Amino acid sequence: MLNRFRTIVLLGLFAASTANADLVIDVQGIAQPTPVAIVPFGWEGQSASMPLDVSQVVTDDLRRSGRFDPIGEDKMLQKPTDGADVDFQDWSFVGVEAVVVGTVEQTGDDQYTLQFQLFDVFGRRQLVGYRMPRVTRATMRGAAHRVADMIYEKLTGIKGVFGTRVAYVTAKQQGNGRLYSLIVSDQDGYNEHTVMESRDPIMSPAWSPDSRQLAYVSFEGSRSSIWVQTLRTGNRFRVSADPGINGAPSFSPDGRKLVVTLGGVDGNLDIFVLDINSKRKTRLTTHRAIDTEGSWSPDGDYVYFTSDRSGGPQVYRVAAAGGTPERVTFEGSYNARPRLSPDGNKLAMVHNDRGNYRIAVMDLEHRDLLVLSTGRQDESPSFAPNSDILIYATRQGRNGVLETVSADGLIRQKLVPRVGGDVREPVWSPFPRF
Repeated sequence: MLNRFRTIVLLGLFAASTANADLVIDVQGIAQPTPVAIVPFGWEGQSASMPLDVSQVVTDDLRRSGRFDPIGEDKMLQKPTDGADVDFQDWSFVGVEAVVVGTVEQTGDDQYTLQFQLFDVFGRRQLVGYRMPRVTRATMRGAAHRVADMIYEKLTGIKGVFGTRVAYVTAKQQGNGRLYSLIVSDQDGYNEHTVMESRDPIMSPAWSPDSRQLAYVSFEGSRSSIWVQTLRTGNRFRVSADPGINGAPSFSPDGRKLVVTLGGVDGNLDIFVLDINSKRKTRLTTHRAIDTEGSWSPDGDYVYFTSDRSGGPQVYRVAAAGGTPERVTFEGSYNARPRLSPDGNKLAMVHNDRGNYRIAVMDLEHRDLLVLSTGRQDESPSFAPNSDILIYATRQGRNGVLETVSADGLIRQKLVPRVGGDVREPVWSPFPRF
């Protein structure tokens, strides 16, 4: 078991294979999702149809959440586009609990106004009414995700994450070697964008708090180094290239520092805090054991990390200002890759569950551990910014795929490349800043 831990630390993604960024999403939701109606949005514009079917994007988002069951257009007794025309009796008859109506109006050459209303059918009242001016063709899908986010939050009390993004690593065979790619896409698999490509392995992507940058490990020149890249411009700079291992970057909550794993040629690894601007490194651990996979607490006060100092991989934490590490996990012989939920209440990890490596979440107040995934080699958990969903890597046959699961384990999605292949190292972005 300890040997497996060392292999994961030192080799990372060297086993990756073919991949494709176009993802098929298979949803397993709760037993009785809420029936809702997303009426086709009205269109007022110069062309025959709107640039994007906004109502379909909203419908897909809500259905994919697993919590809602949007009815088909053929079951709608009416198709209003304005709230004044909503007949609550008709919607009660078809059994829906909420109705969404809206319009997209063209106001210029590439300018649109999107507006929508959400109604409670049983209460016969409007829950949300919102108008988005200055929408363009390029931003219309994002605006549709915002609509879905507002509907989701109003009906569940949980912030929606349809407008967020996911970064992940792929690798595909190219000649005698492999081409590694760091890819960013919308959380639904659309708008994929290749951030970085290399014939050398790429691993451990990490988002900055403002979602504008990614830190990652690259093995360019056959040695590990840590880079930070700005997504909008593509500009990047190297922040660490010490002899030996440079790995596992994670941004501090203020975005000014990284917690990283560094180690000499002897292979012993320790946790350091790296100031991004000055490149100054502060060592947090000094044990002869392997200390790796550091992750910040949301308040920035602690760094959680994996260590085998107790004889097998367990999660520890140490004050970010320095101090004596304390052990956090005690259930089972293997707990690794710790990731804190953005609300600071839960800790995700890879847990050995009867010989299977699965994603588990621990309630930090009560110390209860809940195993969420069902695979045999699940890894790389990452919380969505609402703390209610996690994404992680798993295996389907010989291929790597991504899955998401709700923090209560009830709702699961599998994101599978259409052409097959391997996808690894997912990490969910923070909420966008508008």
